[in-house]
Amino acid sequence: MTSTTMRHSAWLSDYRKKVVSPEAAASHIRSGDRVYIQSHAAAPLPIIEALVARSNELKGVEIFHILTMGPAHYTEAQYKDSFRLHALFIGPNVRSAVNEGRGSYTPVFLSEIPGLLQSGRLPLDVCLIQVSPPDNHGYCSYGVSVDCSVAARKSARLVIAEVNQQMPRTLGRSFVHITKLDYIVESDRPLPELVGKPPDQVATAIGRNVASLVEDGATLQLGIGAIPDATLHFLTEKKELGIHSEMFSDGILDLVEAGVITNDCKTVLPGKIAVSFVMGTKRLYDFVDNNPFVEFQTSDFINDPAIIAQNSKMTAINSALQVDLSGQVCSDSIGEQLYSGFGGQVDFVRGAARSLNGKPIIALRSTAKDNSISRIVTHLSHGSGVVTSRADVHYVVTEYGIADLYGRDLKTRARALIEIAHPDFREKLEKEAATVPWF
Repeated sequence: MTSTTMRHSAWLSDYRKKVVSPEAAASHIRSGDRVYIQSHAAAPLPIIEALVARSNELKGVEIFHILTMGPAHYTEAQYKDSFRLHALFIGPNVRSAVNEGRGSYTPVFLSEIPGLLQSGRLPLDVCLIQVSPPDNHGYCSYGVSVDCSVAARKSARLVIAEVNQQMPRTLGRSFVHITKLDYIVESDRPLPELVGKPPDQVATAIGRNVASLVEDGATLQLGIGAIPDATLHFLTEKKELGIHSEMFSDGILDLVEAGVITNDCKTVLPGKIAVSFVMGTKRLYDFVDNNPFVEFQTSDFINDPAIIAQNSKMTAINSALQVDLSGQVCSDSIGEQLYSGFGGQVDFVRGAARSLNGKPIIALRSTAKDNSISRIVTHLSHGSGVVTSRADVHYVVTEYGIADLYGRDLKTRARALIEIAHPDFREKLEKEAATVPWF
């Protein structure tokens, strides 16, 4: 018997003893437990569904997570006595529950969530994760969502894992040995996919403006959606780009295949895409599977502003819902209605600002609701929260141009922002600004 076979035999017996049905796994969650659910496409849906099916037996189970893909039935009104959501980032599947009072929202930087979990300030009883099948040494991969999964797993007294045959084996700080798992639910199901829509004319114009700020050799952070995808479309002539980003989607794959994204100019993890999670299609999931070009790391590493700043020409591209004339950025709410979260915006804005020749960029459409509302406003809507402060903001980009606010006084900022507002609202903004003492 070879040493590899012996090692395989040692953990395989333990693995088999831990395999249970989703119902049996969920039966170990008790009333009053604080349960963490792994993020994004890695939410272990069969275990979650089995937990919801026990709603009549449970009271006051508290559920914590960032954004998740798939249904979140535990937030429905009929289960309000059984489950209570604590959102660390608000996704579409829980937005109504938070705004209707069946859940709460914690404003927090993504870089700090692992520390909150491991310090016990955000205590957990149970961690629900989804991982890849074990390798020959008994190690499973957290797959497409490393972010806060490591900290959550270490913090919980009970760890229940869905082992999905179709979860990619991602590399980096992405592994957990089966001895660290208490119960295992086996599955063989596709991951949920996020299919982007082609950028419209406005997103294309914004993308062109953002891309004009990207230099050869830059390291990029970007999110998901029409504006990042449009930006990537205009980077095909750039050279030696890198990626250090909390996430990426399918949009970067064409640039990788074209040799535009090489990661050769990066300081942190040179030669590798550095990321904490991915969301996209099967093409993306196949790309990250066992790919040494992509390094998955935890959010307290990827989103640490001090680490981000080590990359020269760090170019951070983030979105906003509103920007007021002083430069304050609202990204997590629409008035009093909570919408998303802090995520990594401030982490990367501050990291890029401290990078040698770095560029923090806030990109947004100039209007909302079929051009009936300006997103550039004199004052943020009542109840809106400031995510990125006016002292942090450097570049604001719309389809009408680029406003460079860094080091500018309030009056200069206001004029620059009015110039990139939708033309239909510029006169109104001028008149409103004239009533403000500092304008």
